Amino acid sequence: MDGNGECPRSRKRFPSIIRIRGHPSLIAVTAPSQPTRAGQQDTLTALFDLGRQVTSVLDSGELLRKIPELIRRLVAFDAFAVYLLDRNRGWLRIAYAVGYPDDVVRTLRRKIGEGLVGRAVAEEKPLLVHDLSADRRDAAAVPEAKSGLVVPLLHKAKPIGAITLLSHKRGQFSDADLAILRQFGAHVAVAIANAQLFEREHEDAQTFELLAEIGRDVTAILDLDELLARIAHLVRRIIDYRTFGILLLNEAAGELEMKVAVKYGGAVDTIPRFKLGEGLVGYAALHKQSVLVPDTSVDRRYLRYLADVRSELVVPILLGDRCLGVFDLQSPELGAFEKRHVGILTLLASQAAVAIENARLYRKVRANESRLRKEMRLAQRVQAGLQPATLPTHRGVDVAARFEPALELGGDFYDVLAPGADLFVAAVGDVSGKGAAAALYGAFAGELVRGRTFRRRYLPEQSSPATVLASTNTILHERQLEGYFCALCYAAFDFDRRTAVIANSGLPFPVRSTAAETRQIGQPGIPLGLFPGTTYDEERYPIAQGDVFVFCTDGIFEANDDAGDEFGAERLIAVIQRVRDLPARTIIDAIFEAVGAFHGGAAQGDDMTAVVLKITE
Repeated sequence: MDGNGECPRSRKRFPSIIRIRGHPSLIAVTAPSQPTRAGQQDTLTALFDLGRQVTSVLDSGELLRKIPELIRRLVAFDAFAVYLLDRNRGWLRIAYAVGYPDDVVRTLRRKIGEGLVGRAVAEEKPLLVHDLSADRRDAAAVPEAKSGLVVPLLHKAKPIGAITLLSHKRGQFSDADLAILRQFGAHVAVAIANAQLFEREHEDAQTFELLAEIGRDVTAILDLDELLARIAHLVRRIIDYRTFGILLLNEAAGELEMKVAVKYGGAVDTIPRFKLGEGLVGYAALHKQSVLVPDTSVDRRYLRYLADVRSELVVPILLGDRCLGVFDLQSPELGAFEKRHVGILTLLASQAAVAIENARLYRKVRANESRLRKEMRLAQRVQAGLQPATLPTHRGVDVAARFEPALELGGDFYDVLAPGADLFVAAVGDVSGKGAAAALYGAFAGELVRGRTFRRRYLPEQSSPATVLASTNTILHERQLEGYFCALCYAAFDFDRRTAVIANSGLPFPVRSTAAETRQIGQPGIPLGLFPGTTYDEERYPIAQGDVFVFCTDGIFEANDDAGDEFGAERLIAVIQRVRDLPARTIIDAIFEAVGAFHGGAAQGDDMTAVVLKITE
């Protein structure tokens, strides 16, 4: 009360009133007439303070809770609600309420133009109802309400929602209350728009950070099934969906095949495949463009296989100009997805495309590796079968051999043959290169040597070590296996004449250990298969009891330690000199043990083969 006994608020001059035809209790409010100076000052001061408080809040939850507290300072009410407009779905939902039943707050939706709130937003005008009993549809949310007023929230001349006040008394609200609420609503609209913008920017920042995290996550998964399941789980973190599917394109069949289908995190039955161009998913894959359908009931492309789907978003998974498949999101709500979701899912799809392609390539590699491992194991058995299963025996000689490939298959080979009663042959070869090709080349060369060795029975003049090398060279050169050649040392021991005849075509010189000395012997020669018409020299050595002959490939001589130093001929000669009085098997094992101790486990790049013959009589 002031000095005249009047309430300042009672001295305000109320806005002009227009009664709406057909609704005697429904009033639209026009601009108020000029209030008294004191009343105007009080109202403006209060509204300025409330406007300042409401626009200073950027957290939408805090803002919505604060609005009814501030309104109550100027206008009394029993129920309050802020409705926000969902433009995609075309309805208003309650964002925050006081005095409303909880189930109403959760479920109530008003279409634009429907009910008191819907009409106020549609007409963009505040509405005042003194008696809600004239239209109970407006009071259904709060049955006890007898009167109410609604102010649309406008931002940049567009409605974004509405504020509603309800009272249990008829005629509770005045035109002045509505004018105050209208003015305050202008501040609220700005505050809500600012809070939504702030939260959207914050949400976008979090989304892009999450997309980066997802990108790192999915690109680390190489199992395709695990990858697709992981993607379905991660999408849930950035887009709310009811049903999500990942369909991959089978180019040969021209079909999209469902690989993952989830419904709120659980499995769901769905159509297993679509023809390219069929339905929304087929359209998106065929045209390589996203499809956003707010209402599936009005889109002829939609194939109804889930009864309650109302909106759908399909995004193609593109790798360059290739479509690998699609992401398919569905919801039972109209307009559940928006353009923002298209952009987010498109970024995720581009990351997923790379990950899917990597997983597919990895699966192919694994399949090829499995096949190659099987073939390699077979090839190893074949190569082992081509090596002598047991070495021939002969009175007066002790023989041992050992082969260790650097890879699964090696290019080294050896053979020990007894083509005659008093003749013993040792051949050690080394093919250029490693792996399966070298192993095949070595097998071929070994069979050539074997055939020419046993031909000695019929053509002794054409079966000397030098002629065996020359004829083998001719055949290998005729085959024109570019890039491959073979170094071979061939030694024939004649126990009748007590001589050893040796011819060499590029293998490291063999070691001969006698009672007098241990040294390398022989002459160099051109490897087999390089040049036609090559001839080879022979050297003859007498053999005596206790003599040891050691034939090695260059893998033993060139074995490296961690410092890069080679085992070399001197170390080999020292080992042989030390153990020359022991059996052939012990000698060869001592050589390999010395080489192993020298390189200390360092990776070796060449096969190692050795054959030892010891004259025992």
